[in-house]
Amino acid sequence: MDHRPLHFIGEPIEVEFDRLPRLEKKPGCPDGFTWRGETYRVVGKLSEWHDYGRRGRMARNMRPAHAAAAARRGSWGVGRDYFRVQTDSGRVFDLYYDRAPKDASDRKGSWFLYREMTSAEVNNSTGVSQ
Repeated sequence: MDHRPLHFIGEPIEVEFDRLPRLEKKPGCPDGFTWRGETYRVVGKLSEWHDYGRRGRMARNMRPAHAAAAARRGSWGVGRDYFRVQTDSGRVFDLYYDRAPKDASDRKGSWFLYREMTSAEVNNSTGVSQ
């Protein structure tokens, strides 16, 4: 089934990992998250994509060859890692990790719930998407 956006959310979330990520700035898909006081368990990562592009002044301050490499690999504190996940309740969400540090004293990035998507109908007897 093709997932389509139901509605934009754009709110911060707290995430959970069963095992701590090896890399702080590339944590991978979380195993769960809490949004508006409700906890959701991720039962499947449906897709993943990255946006490491620089914008504005940051984009103009790099040589073209370096900018192209940074857009592929990412630079420290630049870009977002997106994940489309299905939760234990059957809901499908897009969430992302914003790699930008909050400030000089808190150099970690932040997690956001981007949007809710239409969810695939699953045949309970076979577990196969319809």
